[in-house]
Amino acid sequence: MHDERALLEERLNRTLRERIRPALYSHATPVDLAVWHAPGEPVSVAEALAAEYEPARVGDAWGPPWSTSWFRLSAQVPPEWASLQVEVVVDLGFTHPGPGFQAEGLAYTAAGEPVKGIEPRNTHLPVTGSEVLYYLEAAGNPTILDFEPFAPTPLGDKATAGTEPLYRILRADLAVFNPEVWHLITDLQALQGLMNELPSHEPRRHKILHAVDRSLDLLDFQDVPGSAGSARSALVDVLSRRANASAHRVSAVGHAHIDSAWLWPLRETVRKCARTFSNVTALMDEYPEFVFACSQAQQYAWMKEHHPAVFERISARVARGQFIPVGGMWVESDTNMPGGEAMARQLVHGKRFFLAEFGVETEEVWLPDSFGYSAALPQLIKLSGSRWFLTQKLSWNQINRFPHHTFWWEGIDGSRVFTHFPPVDTYNSSLSGEELARASRQFAEHAVATRSLVPFGYGDGGGGPTREMLETAKRVADLEGSPTVTIETPAAFFQGAQDEYPNAPVWAGELYLEKHRATYTTQARTKQGNRRSEHLLREAELWATAAFVDSAVPYPYDDLDRLWKTVLLHQFHDILPGSSIAWVHREAEATYARVAVELGEIIDGSVAALAGSGSTPLVFDALTASARAVPVPRPVTPVDGVLDNGFLRVTVSPNGLLTSVYDLVASREVLPPGAVANLPQLHADTPNQWDAWDIDPFYRNNRVDLTDGEVTALTDGLLVRRAFGKSTITQTIRLLEGARQVDIDTEVEWHEVEKLLKLAFPLDVRAEVSTAETQFGHLHRPIHVNTSWEAAKFEICAHRWLHVGEPGYGVALANDSTYGHDVTRTTRDDGGTTTTVRLSLLRAPRFPDPQTDQGTHRFRHALVVGAGIPEAVAAGYRINLPHREVHGLQEVPPLVSVDNPAVVVEAVKLADDRSGDVVVRLYESLGGRARATLNTSFPVAHVVETDLLERPLTDASTDLELRPFQVLTLRLTR
Repeated sequence: MHDERALLEERLNRTLRERIRPALYSHATPVDLAVWHAPGEPVSVAEALAAEYEPARVGDAWGPPWSTSWFRLSAQVPPEWASLQVEVVVDLGFTHPGPGFQAEGLAYTAAGEPVKGIEPRNTHLPVTGSEVLYYLEAAGNPTILDFEPFAPTPLGDKATAGTEPLYRILRADLAVFNPEVWHLITDLQALQGLMNELPSHEPRRHKILHAVDRSLDLLDFQDVPGSAGSARSALVDVLSRRANASAHRVSAVGHAHIDSAWLWPLRETVRKCARTFSNVTALMDEYPEFVFACSQAQQYAWMKEHHPAVFERISARVARGQFIPVGGMWVESDTNMPGGEAMARQLVHGKRFFLAEFGVETEEVWLPDSFGYSAALPQLIKLSGSRWFLTQKLSWNQINRFPHHTFWWEGIDGSRVFTHFPPVDTYNSSLSGEELARASRQFAEHAVATRSLVPFGYGDGGGGPTREMLETAKRVADLEGSPTVTIETPAAFFQGAQDEYPNAPVWAGELYLEKHRATYTTQARTKQGNRRSEHLLREAELWATAAFVDSAVPYPYDDLDRLWKTVLLHQFHDILPGSSIAWVHREAEATYARVAVELGEIIDGSVAALAGSGSTPLVFDALTASARAVPVPRPVTPVDGVLDNGFLRVTVSPNGLLTSVYDLVASREVLPPGAVANLPQLHADTPNQWDAWDIDPFYRNNRVDLTDGEVTALTDGLLVRRAFGKSTITQTIRLLEGARQVDIDTEVEWHEVEKLLKLAFPLDVRAEVSTAETQFGHLHRPIHVNTSWEAAKFEICAHRWLHVGEPGYGVALANDSTYGHDVTRTTRDDGGTTTTVRLSLLRAPRFPDPQTDQGTHRFRHALVVGAGIPEAVAAGYRINLPHREVHGLQEVPPLVSVDNPAVVVEAVKLADDRSGDVVVRLYESLGGRARATLNTSFPVAHVVETDLLERPLTDASTDLELRPFQVLTLRLTR
């Protein structure tokens, strides 16, 4: 038999493209079109319905960047169409192939009820009677990530985007929809996708191609709608062949990943959610088998506040078991940088919302797109009452292929959660043949397991599943040569997968993403706002609780709840990592400033109530939960460039570098021979792609040491000034009385482009590992690069401190808002080893924000000498929780305290149920077992151990015994 495969496959491609798809609609007639261009920001539907509309027509320009235009579409269905399926078809001027990245709209009835979204690949509106009247809210969102990806653009901020219209209306028709043509397209695409993935020697591939060829023979190109049924009949046999008994099993879950901010501002995400959720709830009425998993409680809350009609539809579908809340978090947050308590509150607020609104206990944590996953998460997932974890992002690894798709993930404390990493390598599947074949081909557990999950639906910018995807799901449900496909809930998948594979392999430690390492550094002001907000929240809760217990000062439940949710929202995985447009980060900076003011007012009021009226100098210390009348240590005065407090002697060169840090207690020099520390280093920073996200390893090939500088002596330290390029660095180096740490305050006036600024500290220790703080503990990472796994971690994340050391001696670097670090090791000619710790301070990528990080930045760091892990933990807390000096009447005893420094009190608050109970969250911080007694300034009647949501687990006492890194939540009844 002659081989005509290439000829027939091209026949199929052209026939679909030029004959069949254009025949989907026929007998089109224009609708009457009118428009109202809303001034400024989006308005309510009521205001839009009452507006004055002007005539419009196809071809009209509309949509300056970030604007809103309301189109009124009206028509009368011709009587001869009465028995036909009629739809309104709208093209707003789409140029981008996928939904969510350019113009999009939401259609309303004349009564103001939302109907469905309009976007690329989903351009129809239903027609149910003879008269048609829709109001379409069209968003003139610019395309930021265009066909030339990562090109700098001013479109990411309303202030710089310009006012010229971006779009022209291309279509606004009433048209007859041809269902048989639509089904033929779906049949052919499903078979084409499968056929293209089958090996050329497989008989099944040839059978499909022959059937397709026969189908096209039966198609009358002059009457495609009339002959589509005949063409479909030739495909019945190949579509009815059942899957192999050993075929991989896919659980398909409807999904629409909606970034809560990214290439659009927060306000636009609210509208994206309304469009997407309107789409999927409408589809659920058409397809009762359809289930849709949706995470991010914040997005549900937005619907409740801004789109109550959409929220009502969601609530009804949740009750029917079709709209599935998942994730149990307030947003799909970053997990590298949020602090421990913030990570816990993500789960608390997310799960509590779903319980309160729907009575649903979410059991799966759903983070498909975050940029790596903290090793502290497994314990927190379990403590929230969840059982499972899903991610997709590890498929983006640059170097190493992750070895498992279904596995147990073990955290720093030993907790394990059953985890799935879908082998389909996307969370935006369309259930194409290519994707299903990839899911089966890449599944790493074939020998012992049969199941994987495929999230399907347009995402990132929303959109969700379409009717075409649901029809595809029917065709590939049980199809020879393909995995079987069952639409089911995530919980059904996870339970089935765990039941069949209870002894899955174990991955211990962080799930490090070998990409997007620059997200630890980009948009420094956003990161600083987050860090400061977390610690202000800690203080506000602590002192408000103390004021309530001591003086019955009303506790600000509602304010704290609102402020926590604001901070949690901004931990979303494109806000805190710094990978959003300028508009997002400009708003974030302003929001953090407002949060700081409000929390400052709560703290000041509580502290004033506790201190009373008086003239005694008091030092309020959030670490000890007390206030004492003791002086705060003062800086020593430099002498000839030397700072000496009897514990350390620090020598600063005339150009402002540390040339000696001598530990007088240990009689040991901290710096290697001839080395200098506090050395700013500037690198060219031009990653191959994803500018705001990525640091590529070749950045290390180009480095300039910024050694030029001048020093001025102050009474309390040394002032260092440097100039380079268009930027300046000003530092103050201080040494406090009695301290074994050097404090360095750095101000950078930053005006570089595509540069990376690091601060280097070479140290005379031979460290095998670096130890970095993470949530509720720390993580050891090898410094060597023996394998590609270690080499890939050339940039790492640390929270408040990073420690390196050798047996008997160590050094820590503490920070107030720096997350990105690198640690390297070299051997010197004298046989000694230099371990160099560098902190990543600033970057200047051009996409998606061309002005990233430009302006003034302030950082605080501390070089902690002779430090073990306990000293590193203490220094990290102290630099982020400075003393508060006030005048008052008397000292304030510790509200709570523990008698073992290994046990850290992380949060003190009143119970969320407003019972007046005090909730204390503690953890073991050193990685060992610890016994401790919890002491309180108030009598305690009853102690209960709870989960993160403050639900009782077991009776407890104030005598504690903790496992390594164990997080313990206690509820104290006074």
